Amino acid sequence: MNRFFVVLTGVAAWGAVMASFSTANAAELVYFGSSACSVCETWDEEVGEIYAKTEESKQLPLRHHDVHDDKPDDIAFIRGVVYTPTFVAIEDGREVGRIVGYMGDFFFWEQVGSLIQKLDGTKSPQRLSACPKNVNTDTGSQANSSVNANC
Repeated sequence: MNRFFVVLTGVAAWGAVMASFSTANAAELVYFGSSACSVCETWDEEVGEIYAKTEESKQLPLRHHDVHDDKPDDIAFIRGVVYTPTFVAIEDGREVGRIVGYMGDFFFWEQVGSLIQKLDGTKSPQRLSACPKNVNTDTGSQANSSVNANC
């Protein structure tokens, strides 16, 4: 019984190490925001609600971080975040590029497309358009219809 527990614990620990290793080098879009930021609230309503449903999120998943909190070790290298919202694309422990501010969904999707293009050269975006790809607009949500109104 004890031998089984030790083996099971070892397998679980190895799986956790491998999972953390695989995500440590994956590309991410780190969103530095603040609950006191009205522009962040606008982004959350217009883009944040649908981002996870887009092709862009598959290539550059979003990670939220409050600008007032201490940064975890894996993003401590990101410096110079002064304004909110700021979106920093990272991969392999390095900054690929950033978007400072939010001027509307049209510009945001263009800028995200450019960040995806910058990723290590082997990854290329599925498309470069100002509108998210493959968003389910049948839900009737305000966020989906406002984003797709410009497309």
